[in-house]
Amino acid sequence: MTPVEDSVFGQILAIDIGATNIKFCRVDYQGTLLESIRRKPTPYPCSPERLVELLSERILRSKVEWVGVGFPGEFDEGHVIRPGNLSRPGGVTTEKDPGLDARWRGFALQNVLRVTTRRDVRVINDAKLAALGCCDGGGVELVLTLGTGLGLALSVDGVLQRARDVGAEWFEDGLTYDMLVGEHARSVDEMAWSAKVVKAVKNFSEEFGATKVHLAGGNARRLAPGVFSALACRVEIDGNQAPLHGAAKLFYG
Repeated sequence: MTPVEDSVFGQILAIDIGATNIKFCRVDYQGTLLESIRRKPTPYPCSPERLVELLSERILRSKVEWVGVGFPGEFDEGHVIRPGNLSRPGGVTTEKDPGLDARWRGFALQNVLRVTTRRDVRVINDAKLAALGCCDGGGVELVLTLGTGLGLALSVDGVLQRARDVGAEWFEDGLTYDMLVGEHARSVDEMAWSAKVVKAVKNFSEEFGATKVHLAGGNARRLAPGVFSALACRVEIDGNQAPLHGAAKLFYG
C-alpha cells in the first residue's frame, strides 16, 4: 500500500498506555507526529472492560483505520500474559488485586479492540513499541523505559526478541526495579534515583551483552548523558515519544 501523507488514509493512531497516563497521537508512515500529544489519566481500577471502553471511544473519534498500541505489561500474540501495574486497583502505590490480575491474564485485548472498533488494531508490549521507534538495527540493542515503573525490550540486528517483564524483579535492599527506578523514587530523591538508573543500565547491559542502550519513557530526559560515561556500552536518551514513533512500524515495517 502506498503511503498517503496528506489525509487520514495511511495515518496511524499511536496509543501508549502507561500506568499513570495514556498518550494518543496520529503519526505518518515514518512515525512523524502529526499533532500534539493528547493525554488521558489511566482509569483505576483498570479492568479490561474499562480500558477497552476508553480506548475504543478515542479510536472511533480519530476516524483513523490503523491503530498501534503499546501495553504496559507482558503481551504476546494478541493476549495479555501479565498486566503489570494495571492489576493494582488504585494505581502503582496500591497492592495487586488477585481477582483483577486474573481477569487480565489471557485477555484478548487486540481482538476485542478490533471487534469493538472495526479498525485494524495491533497491540504489543510498550517497551517493544518503544524499541521499534528508536533502535537502528545494529547489533544488540537494549531499550529501558523509565516512567511509573521500568520496562525492557531487546533487539538483535533489528529483530525484536522475547524479553521478560523486569519491573517486578528484585533489585536491591528487598525492593524491585519498579520501586527504585520508577517515578515515585525519582520524586522522593532524584539524585539517588539517577544512581539507581545507572546501576540498572549496567546490570541489564551486562546481562544481555548490549552494545547500545536506549532510554525511553517520560523520565529518560531527566538524566544527564554524562552519568553513564563509566559504562562500557553506549547510552542514548530517546525520551517519551519513542513508542509513538514506533507505532508506524507495526504497519510500515
